[in-house]
Amino acid sequence: MEKLETLIIGSGPAGYTAAIYAARADLKPVIYTGLEPGGQLTTTTEVDNFPGYPKGIDGPTMMVQLQEQAERFGTDVRVGFINSVDFSSKYGGIHKVITDSGKEINTRSIIISTGASAKYLGIPSEQRLRGGGVSACAVCDGFFYKGQEVALVGGGDTAAEEATYLAKICSKVTMLVRKDHMRASKAMQHRVNNTPNIDLKYNTEIDEVLGEKVVEGIRMKNNITGSTEEIKITGLFIAIGHKPNTEIFKGKLEMDQEGYIITKGKSTSTNIPGVFASGDVQDKEYRQAVTAAGTGCMAALDAERYLQSIPNVNGS
Repeated sequence: MEKLETLIIGSGPAGYTAAIYAARADLKPVIYTGLEPGGQLTTTTEVDNFPGYPKGIDGPTMMVQLQEQAERFGTDVRVGFINSVDFSSKYGGIHKVITDSGKEINTRSIIISTGASAKYLGIPSEQRLRGGGVSACAVCDGFFYKGQEVALVGGGDTAAEEATYLAKICSKVTMLVRKDHMRASKAMQHRVNNTPNIDLKYNTEIDEVLGEKVVEGIRMKNNITGSTEEIKITGLFIAIGHKPNTEIFKGKLEMDQEGYIITKGKSTSTNIPGVFASGDVQDKEYRQAVTAAGTGCMAALDAERYLQSIPNVNGS
């Protein structure tokens, strides 16, 4: 059994930023990377909107640098994941977790930064071209397709919002909705319908993403008639939602209907004392690397203040 002051679960921008601040505060953080070390940014080719990189940077390199910065201050980064958790409901209580190797860890504070995973269609050509023109974030990657023709899949508010965003910078947006209507609010539907360069196609799904190394087009299929049509595009955006990675915390932490962890007010505190949440696991509105990093900083500061309020934190 290992005893810690601070355990960080997850290794995206939120987790690593929390680790940097926690390590500088001498909390001796241990971070478990999870199944996808570095998080969603490791599947992104270019990051152009994170402050401090005037020429941009590719996602995997950025995450390696964040890890190195966290380690420079003494963070213990471990490749692995947490299988189960047992939170203490008492203020100042000890939280217990079990790792994938079966090891038990007792810790005074936990920062959850497990993120959210974008939902994809699941077809092989789509998965093969992720990072080669297939994206789940128009705000992140739309700039790279300025003046080009793109397609977007989805029918909810997020899809409508991203379609209108893309329409401002792309010459044409083909929007595919698999039903005969959009789930988006009436206001968002009106916005889509009133945008002249959005070509809205109902009862339409993607049959195949075309291209070897980069997206060159898509083959669409009408799910009523079965007819297919190919169009040339350079970018494909999937906007069918995200799923927060909170399975092991269900029934233990307060969450909303979609499974996002609820934090108190402007803090990162959960309903359990000493347990904090940062990044996309508690943010379904912004989902940006910079906002995730910001809440990672907040979580580390919240954890530090919490630990300072508990007597005999260092055994003295």
